Amino acid sequence: MKLTAVPGITPVSLASVERTTAELHTLLVRLRGPDAERDFGLETAAIQAAERAHEHRAGLLAVAEHRDADPALLLAGSAPVARPLSVEAAAELSWFAADTTPGIREVSTATTARGYPVVIVERIAVDGPGAQLQAVVLDPERPRVAVFTLHSPGGRGWLDVAALAGALVAGVDLSEPARVP
Repeated sequence: MKLTAVPGITPVSLASVERTTAELHTLLVRLRGPDAERDFGLETAAIQAAERAHEHRAGLLAVAEHRDADPALLLAGSAPVARPLSVEAAAELSWFAADTTPGIREVSTATTARGYPVVIVERIAVDGPGAQLQAVVLDPERPRVAVFTLHSPGGRGWLDVAALAGALVAGVDLSEPARVP
C-alpha cells in the first residue's frame, strides 16, 4: 500500500512502541499548547495508541490536524481477506455494518482515484463528544483490504479532519509495496 502525503496529516515512527509513544506524545503536546505538558491524559492516549498500532501491525499511525478542529488520530493498515472483493461486496459490507453495528451514523460507499471501492462508516458518540470514521478500501485484484480508522476524542471540527483522512484514502495505491509518506 502506497500513501501520498497530505498536508495536515503527520505520521509518527512505528520503529518501536517507545519511539511511537514519544513522537506521538510530543506531537499532541505541541498541538494542544503550553498547558498540555502537564496533561497526563495525553501521555496515556499516546501510549494506548502506540500499543494498539503495534499490536495490529499498522502501516501508519498519524495525527490529523486542522486549524478549526481538535486533533484526531489516524491508524491504517492492510489485512488479508478470503477472496478479492468487488464493488458489490462493498455494498453488501456497508448494508451489513449499517444494520448490525450500534452507534453508526452513516454508511456510504465511494471509489478512490485509482478505482478501488471504499466502504465508509461514521460513528458519532452518543454519550459525549467524539467521532470515529472507518474507511475500508477493497482490492479487487488481491485478497486484501486496507483499513483506515480516524478518531477524534473531542469531535470539534470533525468534518475538517475527516476531509483530510478522505484525501489520504482517495490517493491510496494498493498495487505498490507498503510505503508511508
